[in-house]
Amino acid sequence: MKNETGKSKYKLNFELVPDGCWGSNLRNVLRPAAWNAVRKAVLARAGGKCEICGAGGRLEAHERWEYDETRGIQKLVGIEALCRKCHETKHIGFAQLRGRGEAAEDWFMKVNGCSYAEMRSALGEANEEQRRRNTVPQWTLDIGYLKEFFQNKAQNA
Repeated sequence: MKNETGKSKYKLNFELVPDGCWGSNLRNVLRPAAWNAVRKAVLARAGGKCEICGAGGRLEAHERWEYDETRGIQKLVGIEALCRKCHETKHIGFAQLRGRGEAAEDWFMKVNGCSYAEMRSALGEANEEQRRRNTVPQWTLDIGYLKEFFQNKAQNA
């Protein structure tokens, strides 16, 4: 759900990946050593806290993507450190496949302080977005963000 400025009104959002982009992620594109370097830098930047809910503990690196439906480009726009619950909620479709959809929905409501109806509306919007993106015949991966990521990392070293 977006506010009047076009930004999401929620801290934690559902991100349904178009079917044609499943498996298009940095772990499958980068060499293991490069992925580990990215992941470790993201986790270090987070200081041991989930970048959405603030929970401590084991964190996972989550890739944020934008989709240009006209040109068929899946563009990496960020990587964030998330706790397992936030990461699972982002990927609600995968959570549902694993029988954890209800837990992810509950977490969405808790983190965002929203009602069941608001959560269902946000999920409906995410599903509609995915349906629309599934009409794109082929996606091209743009990971140019990593160039900026490594430049910033080098400058801050």
